[in-house]
Formats: sequence, structure tokens, C-alpha cells
Amino acid sequence: MDPLVADQVLPAELRDRLSRLVGLAPGPVAAAFPAALAEAEVLISGWGCPRLTADVLARAPRLRAVLHAAGTVKGLVSDAVWERGIVVSSAADANAGPVVSYTLALVTLAARRTLTMAAGRGAGWPAFGSRTGADGSTVGIVGASRIGRGVLAGLRRSDAGHRLLLSDPYVTDEEARQLGAERVQLAELCRRSAVVSVHAPLLPETTGLLDAAMLALIPDGGVLVNTARGALVDTQALTRECASGRLEAYLDVTDPEPLPPGHPLLSLPNVLVTPHIAGAQGSELRRLGQYALAEVERWASGEPLRGEVTREALHRLA
Repeated sequence: MDPLVADQVLPAELRDRLSRLVGLAPGPVAAAFPAALAEAEVLISGWGCPRLTADVLARAPRLRAVLHAAGTVKGLVSDAVWERGIVVSSAADANAGPVVSYTLALVTLAARRTLTMAAGRGAGWPAFGSRTGADGSTVGIVGASRIGRGVLAGLRRSDAGHRLLLSDPYVTDEEARQLGAERVQLAELCRRSAVVSVHAPLLPETTGLLDAAMLALIPDGGVLVNTARGALVDTQALTRECASGRLEAYLDVTDPEPLPPGHPLLSLPNVLVTPHIAGAQGSELRRLGQYALAEVERWASGEPLRGEVTREALHRLA
């Protein structure tokens, strides 16, 4: 990992616990990576780890497991990893909790059109009849990912009485009902939702999923929340919708990321852009190390890995 990442993801107490489980190579950071590979059976990776290509793996003849103390492994693993039979795990479950909490906070703000209400505060308080309440609003969830499911569960637990819609091609009507939602096609979700929250993985077929046509279906006064991947949304089309005042947007991710200085989305009063902070931050990063440590324990005892990522499933994951 990058040294700064390693110090936060694997602080001294976790490294000490890890050293009692396995023979720990000194300095688990990028600088020690090439030399440590020769003897390594397990690699705990994180942000800053080189892609595990065939050339890299040629220097790691004993490697049997890659336990990624971060989210997606798409930029880390190559075909060579699967061809070698190396088991792969991700701490995406540990990273999902903070994203779910952050998204639920944004949906709560979105359901009240908070940005629009705040933008008009200079003209005095809005009349009671013009204020937007959150209770009973329809929230559409795009993608039944682990985070999408967590957001659905959080909204069900709330007492706001939201009507929940779900669009996901891999989920059946019955599975959606079990998640507390009605399964609909994306176009219908956009037409019926006051708040659309995006949780799909970024794939070739989902790039630009929320394009100009889909955004135009969201009712006037609707809100888009995106804590997934920026490229799922057509940035130019969203900019037009928000610049007109028709839609609000709460964006933790953008395309490109970051947006260039002076981009309209950065200054529009009905748009909130945050710098990709929904996932684990600060002291929360320790959760990723704890998850990876538990995976080492499971691997060493021959138990199944909780966060295992398979070659077949990788395509559909974030």
C-alpha cells in the first residue's frame, strides 16, 4: 500500500495482531513490495498497490491469496491472478457501511429539497405551503448492490414511510419485495421518483445509464443522488437539468473526477459536490484493516473467505 494508507488501514495494534498470525514481511508498503513478493503466500493490498500482472506474479511464486483492504479489485487483479488459482478477497463490505450512512443522510436532505430551500433563504422563509416534506416521498434505488441494499434497509427502518422502487436487471420481483421495494424498469423508476439514488456498478453497459432521456423523466423538483460512480450519469445532461433549476443533485462522485475548476456544477446553488468522501475516511479506515485481518484468520484456518471475489462475479461488481 501507499505508506500513508498503510499507517491508517493497518495501525500498530492491528499489525501486532497480524504478526501473531503470520510471518509478516517488514514494511508492508510499496517500497518493500518487490523484495517481499518472493516469499509471500498472502498479500494484503490496498490503495497504491501495483496491478497484479503476469510479470508481477512471476516474482511471487508462492502467492496463494490476495486480501484487498479496500473496495473494488477491478484495477488490481488481472487474468493472471485467476489463471494461477490465487484466491481474492475484498473489504468492500467494510467500506459499504459508511457509504450507506452517507447516502441515507443525503436522501434525507434530498427528500426535503434542502439545497433549493437554502438557496432561497435570502428572500425570507418560504411559505409553509411551498415547503417540501420528506415523509411518504418515493425514492428510486438504481442497483441492488451491497450499498443499494443497505440503503433500502435503512429507508425501511426509518419512520418516513417512503415508497421504494428498485431497478436492477439481476433482481426478481420477489427478491425486490423481500428488500421492501417494487421492481420496475429504469424509465418507470425515473418517472415516479422524487429522489433517484444511484448504486449500480460501472460497466460498459451502465456507462451513461442516467442519460439525458432518463434524467428528463424525473419529475420537476426531483433530486439525483450519486455515491456510486460518476460515469453512470451523463454530466452534461445533468448540468443542463440543474442549471435550469428543474432538478437538484447531491454528488459524491463525478465524471470527470474531480470536475475541472469553474465547472457549473461546482457553483450551482441546487447542487452539492463532495470530494468522494462517502466511503471509509480517517479513523474509519481501520475497519478495512480489521476486515482484512479477519480474512487472514479465516484463510489460515481453512475457512471460506467472507469477502471472496470470483472471476465470474467480478464483471457485475463495482
